[in-house]
Amino acid sequence: MKKLIVPFVFMCVLIIGACSNSTKDQAAGDANKEVESGTITYQSENGPIEVPAQPKRVVVLTGNAGDLISLGINIVGVDEWSKSSPLFKDQLEDVATVSDEDLEKIIELKPDLIIGGSDNNNINRMKKIAPTVTYTYNKVDYLTQHLEIGKLVNKEKEAQDWIDDFKNRATAVGNKIKEKVGENSTVTVMESYDKEIGILGNSWGRGTEVLYQAMGLKMPEKVQEMTSKEGYYMISTEVLPDYVEDYLVVSKYNDQDNSYQETELFKEMPAVKNDHVIEVDGNAFMFNDSITLDYQLKHFEEQFLK
Repeated sequence: MKKLIVPFVFMCVLIIGACSNSTKDQAAGDANKEVESGTITYQSENGPIEVPAQPKRVVVLTGNAGDLISLGINIVGVDEWSKSSPLFKDQLEDVATVSDEDLEKIIELKPDLIIGGSDNNNINRMKKIAPTVTYTYNKVDYLTQHLEIGKLVNKEKEAQDWIDDFKNRATAVGNKIKEKVGENSTVTVMESYDKEIGILGNSWGRGTEVLYQAMGLKMPEKVQEMTSKEGYYMISTEVLPDYVEDYLVVSKYNDQDNSYQETELFKEMPAVKNDHVIEVDGNAFMFNDSITLDYQLKHFEEQFLK
């Protein structure tokens, strides 16, 4: 009886394996047929959508222009904030500046893919122009967002390769910085807007993802508490010292009022007196795409370890 059971089980395994392989082969075949037909199905946050397998003319209305550039995707229309980044100046020099209100201009660009934010206007109307995929800011972490862009434009492997490399580089730099400044040293990131100051959390661009997530540096407890809900917190210049301890990163715009830096209140902060202030170009540091993240990592490495 036992001798009969063994062959029977073996046959079942073979049958199940064959069925499994058949299912995999069919799925692979379906995927290949999609690519051959010029489209793939992307699983967006709003459900599956058919998009070009090799998009040639992309309009991007989010902060993901750098992700697309690094993956070799041609952009024909871009939002004004991305256009203002000096990191993309050469690549976007001849690219049209558009918004979610410029439907006629977008039509003229003849896009085969539109990438927008979930809060954009006219999304349904844009869908009539070209396949339109939207993302909700901070719904996924910054590295997953890059991977999603890679999946969307059929370059998932390239996106994952960059992610793996970036994580390794950032961990190494973070360890060097913590060894120099101390494991418990804190960093505050801020921007000035007219007469107010924005204190930024751990996922609001401006280098916050690199500092806090990738390199593992700490933020003051008060900053963590006040930014935990919205991702940022607006304060008056008078209370800035309450949010700054060891190091301060100032995301700076030349067209903003930066006179607070000339006040005694600012100059007397320990971070300022100890020359622990790192000023960065707000336009260059705004986003958290792959090109910007690489730039931020290199800048922080130079500034903290100089």
